Amino acid sequence: MENEFQFDIERYITKEKFDKIKEFSKDKETPFLVVDLEKVEEKYDELLNSLPFAKIYYAVKANPLEQVIRMLVRKGSNFDIASVYELDHVLAMGASPEKISYGNTIKKSKAIAYAYSRGVRMFATDSEGDLRKIAENAPGSRVFFRILTDGSGADWPLSRKFGAHPDTIYKLILLAAELGLEPYGISFHVGSQQRDIGQWDNAISICKYLFDSAKSNGIKLKMLNLGGGFPATYISPTHETSVYATEIIRFLKEDFGETLPEIILEPGRFMAGDAGVLVSEVILVSKKSEVNQYSWVYLDAGKFGGLIETLDEAIKYPIYSEKTGPSQETILAGPTCDSMDILYETEKYALPASLEEGDRLYIFTTGAYTQTYSSVCFNGFPPLQAYVLE
Repeated sequence: MENEFQFDIERYITKEKFDKIKEFSKDKETPFLVVDLEKVEEKYDELLNSLPFAKIYYAVKANPLEQVIRMLVRKGSNFDIASVYELDHVLAMGASPEKISYGNTIKKSKAIAYAYSRGVRMFATDSEGDLRKIAENAPGSRVFFRILTDGSGADWPLSRKFGAHPDTIYKLILLAAELGLEPYGISFHVGSQQRDIGQWDNAISICKYLFDSAKSNGIKLKMLNLGGGFPATYISPTHETSVYATEIIRFLKEDFGETLPEIILEPGRFMAGDAGVLVSEVILVSKKSEVNQYSWVYLDAGKFGGLIETLDEAIKYPIYSEKTGPSQETILAGPTCDSMDILYETEKYALPASLEEGDRLYIFTTGAYTQTYSSVCFNGFPPLQAYVLE
């Protein structure tokens, strides 16, 4: 006998806010994303209150909606950009260039020159080729060096592609000084949606080693960039922000003592994730055979429509239906003519057995890395539409 469909909606959203989103979106064509601006601001304040000595550089790539950026400008936030397009966007929203960090270690010479011409003076790097481009096109700028981490414990690891071994970073620090740049600090990223707080401990220890090594050669590094990794509220539980903060402060003081360098944070998912609700419609419910125990539920939002982080079922979004009654385990897939467009097949989702075509599903914690990930027109489908609830 099937269990009753149960979903603790209040873990993700208040009833009042959910009712407001439903009313706001009842006549809109699915799929679409609704972003609660108040929630983004709440998460910004939560992180700043937990680590009050840190500077927040919001990772624009997570959610660059105009209302989000303008609100953060008013709050005094700094910004981590990944391209000149993001640079132009945040400047147009009122951000000051001195509050912008070009955090992408992969960039063209002309992109560096353009950012420099717009007033950006802080750049990330992890290779000699990139460092020399910065020296040539952004002379005298501050540079920080990204170390390699393995991303263990993260739902969405960011290992391999970014960062370099500490020995390589050490040589880059010395070279930066020779090239007339200011070796400013060290950065790392422990992986997005990081559940293992201990990953910060190891990374901070490596940074301290590099601080000391640089000092022995007459170079005083001033900044430590802890990157992102703070979690959003998906299905699997995580620690409270205060727990992350308490442990990270302990790690910092164990290595650097009471006199800390300038500390930078680059939250993206943490700040925007919980603020989003993706509203999708069931297109079809079917079975592959009469004896197959699992139904396939096809939605009008899939991997190419904003849910790419279901790749390898890495990010497990909470999915809510207003229907009640017995539940059944289902396989969820998107609408496109691509067999990769399956959201969850290994991880079966329990949804109401009465689910049918035309029903709406509410996918929570979708405020980060959804609209910006959606394709331009794969199969002709338009990019995911987003609305802001202010």
